[in-house]
Amino acid sequence: VGENTQGRTMGNWFMITIPYGIKYDRTWLLNSIQSHCSVPFTAVDFHYFKNRAQFFVQDAGTASALRDVSYKICDEQNRKVSIFVSPSAVPYSVQNKLKPEQVEQLKLTMNKRYDVSQKALDLQKLRFDTDLVGRDVDIVLNRRNCMAATLQIIERDFPELLSLNLRNNKLYRLDGLSDIIEKAPKVKILNLSKNELTSVSELDKIKGLKLEELWLEGNPLCSTFPDHSAYISAIRDCFPKLLRLDGQELSPPIIVDIEVPELIKPCKESYKGSETLKSLILQFLQQSTLCEYFKENRNLKMLKDPFLRRLLLKHTKRDIVDCLSVLPKTQHDLSSFLVDVWFQTVSTRFLPREGPENRRQVGVYCCLLFSKWKEGFRDVFVPSPGSSSLPLPAMPRKCCVVGGNTRGR
Repeated sequence: VGENTQGRTMGNWFMITIPYGIKYDRTWLLNSIQSHCSVPFTAVDFHYFKNRAQFFVQDAGTASALRDVSYKICDEQNRKVSIFVSPSAVPYSVQNKLKPEQVEQLKLTMNKRYDVSQKALDLQKLRFDTDLVGRDVDIVLNRRNCMAATLQIIERDFPELLSLNLRNNKLYRLDGLSDIIEKAPKVKILNLSKNELTSVSELDKIKGLKLEELWLEGNPLCSTFPDHSAYISAIRDCFPKLLRLDGQELSPPIIVDIEVPELIKPCKESYKGSETLKSLILQFLQQSTLCEYFKENRNLKMLKDPFLRRLLLKHTKRDIVDCLSVLPKTQHDLSSFLVDVWFQTVSTRFLPREGPENRRQVGVYCCLLFSKWKEGFRDVFVPSPGSSSLPLPAMPRKCCVVGGNTRGR
């Protein structure tokens, strides 16, 4: 922030407000605005306040260009994003920018707390660090200017950072920390325990991080859930790849393995309809009442008229049957129907026949027909009469069949 405002006058500041902006990701929102804005801009002190997203710009021309972007952006629900511009005082983070000597002392303190081997930075109780207190440098990470300076040092000096410990810093909001997504995107472990976070919505501001381990114990938000499973579910909504929460291992996230779709084989030529058949179908459609039946859109999600929705919705057995009875009667050639079996395999297994008369006989086996319809469904067996004359390997004297599997006793 300081680097982008040096050399400028302290006047002509404007606050940009996006109503309900809290539901939008910071990166997506700024990129969308920039793509529609006629001039480049730097968003100073971006933060969320209640349900709004806000930032500042220092130029009347830029503010005017941002005002023109209003209602030109659509979100995933196809709702237009509104943007309001208003004159503003100098932002707090600019007005209270850390002095160069303060930034230098903060940098030395952070270097002392950095573990090179683990790529971990321990900033717990940073305000009470003896080096900072001894030089009268007050670093309160709840203040945006302090958090911004801290993240700038991380970006410049610790680009490979994997673990960040912010325990016991009295954090009650994470607006300033939202820049960590861009400043330290490789962070996998984040410790926010023993702070003052009251709502899980604060985590939405940093959900762009691909965290594997998160610590939140000791925050008031932990007691806002009815049970522990609800707590885990809410946190995983923000960080789907999370493996450990408050030091406890979580069950691996469920990943749906979507197979690569295969091209559908073209129909055989004999299945394609002839011109005569097409004309018959067209004549049937023209003479039937199907056109009358489909004159209204029956997708109830698309219908907004409550009266029409209630009229088209059939909710009792009699109404459903009455509705179907108005369709034209049809006749079907059942012999032309094809039944498609998804998967089927047939194999045989040979087991020693059990019985006192066969105990001393060698090579007496019972043949079983094994049919498998689906994976895991195996229980159709047909014994064949008599013994088998096929050359077979030695098998256990006693066998049993359990769910289609042969096991020796």
